[in-house]
Amino acid sequence: MTISADDSFQSVTTALAEGYMIAYPDAKIEVKNTKEDIAFLNLLNKKSNIIVMSRDLSAKEIAEYEKQIDLPFQPAKFAADAVLFVVPKESSLNSISYEDIQKELLSEDKKLIFDGTNSSNLNFVAQKFGKLPSSLNYSIISGNQNVVEQLSKYQDKIGVVSLNTFSRPYSKEAEALRAKVKVLAIEKNGKTYEPNAENLRNMTYPFTRVLYFLTSDGTFGMANGFIRYSCTQLGQIVVAKEGLQKFNLYSREVQMY
Repeated sequence: MTISADDSFQSVTTALAEGYMIAYPDAKIEVKNTKEDIAFLNLLNKKSNIIVMSRDLSAKEIAEYEKQIDLPFQPAKFAADAVLFVVPKESSLNSISYEDIQKELLSEDKKLIFDGTNSSNLNFVAQKFGKLPSSLNYSIISGNQNVVEQLSKYQDKIGVVSLNTFSRPYSKEAEALRAKVKVLAIEKNGKTYEPNAENLRNMTYPFTRVLYFLTSDGTFGMANGFIRYSCTQLGQIVVAKEGLQKFNLYSREVQMY
């Protein structure tokens, strides 16, 4: 089975795939790094069994999905991620306002650096401001990790990356990436929000996004088995270990004797 996932959330998708293959050793899953818009086209053309999305589909896209796939549109939500705005560690900047981000997206200075066109980060931010990605001004460094690693060369720029790029709390690689940048708090309506667990859980961080699966498989085969696994308690434990907010919360009962 093939899963198409944007670079922004490939880590959590790969972790879920590995967890599923441990639970079901006969299963073979390949996670392909695919830009979000391209992944959706791959699903419509049935080149992928499952894709991961973060932005809302338009009514036209939903209609096309239901026409091409011949299934009702039922997004399987499994995690809350976030789009982060980061600066070099040495920067004096600690926060940025929601309005200033919008201004920068319309400025010729191209101060914001995204990980590429057709990417989930760009799509989501554009959708937040009610804009088409093609109408925005920005710079590009290909790949979330590369944005973080190369940002120090551009002291006056702001990188735009996913939380999942370096959210894994027990990963030395993620720790090294976190050490390279400072995450900016977002000011909106007189309040300041950081992308912490509470603000993701309450969806109060302005750029919180919900990750969800779409599949082209209408049977009870491996694709839907993987989706069920990801959304139930075992999969949600994997999501938490990735440093993201679980979408489905399960009560924990403790019996004391």
